[in-house]
Amino acid sequence: MAMSASERSRRIDQYAQGPDRLRQALNRVPDGVVKWRPAPGKWSVHEIVCHAADSEVNAYARLRYLLAEKEPVIVGYDQAEWARAFNYHALPLEPSLSVVESVRHSTATLLQTLIGDAWTKTGRHTERPGEYTVEEWLKIYADHLEGHSRQIDRNVEAWQQGGNRPSA
Repeated sequence: MAMSASERSRRIDQYAQGPDRLRQALNRVPDGVVKWRPAPGKWSVHEIVCHAADSEVNAYARLRYLLAEKEPVIVGYDQAEWARAFNYHALPLEPSLSVVESVRHSTATLLQTLIGDAWTKTGRHTERPGEYTVEEWLKIYADHLEGHSRQIDRNVEAWQQGGNRPSA
């Protein structure tokens, strides 16, 4: 079912506010906890932010493929493998935050200019059945940084509740 204009506007605003929410969550992380993992196989705050940057770059391209290509194919990726392959803990944090902010700003501006049939453009996603729409893209990415901001808060809560030991 298609989104109403007011729902799209609300989602675009939510999307645009994502970097601020991520930065606010990061600002609540105590010193020394940024690279702490709440459990084996779980991401640290640092890894969450690096993932957010990679995800934003993918989202940026995905939206543009959906809008500009005739029969776009949106390719999935293994986010856990990216975290491992790119050794997120070895990467500086601030450039990842800058990527998130810059890419979101650029894409939010694009979203605000879309009219009419742009919202009904579709493609195929390699990891999802059926059509992958611009509106579905917006729902996913409007929620994405909010979800990771909550994940950061959960990491801090886990650390405060006795997990405050060093982790690898």
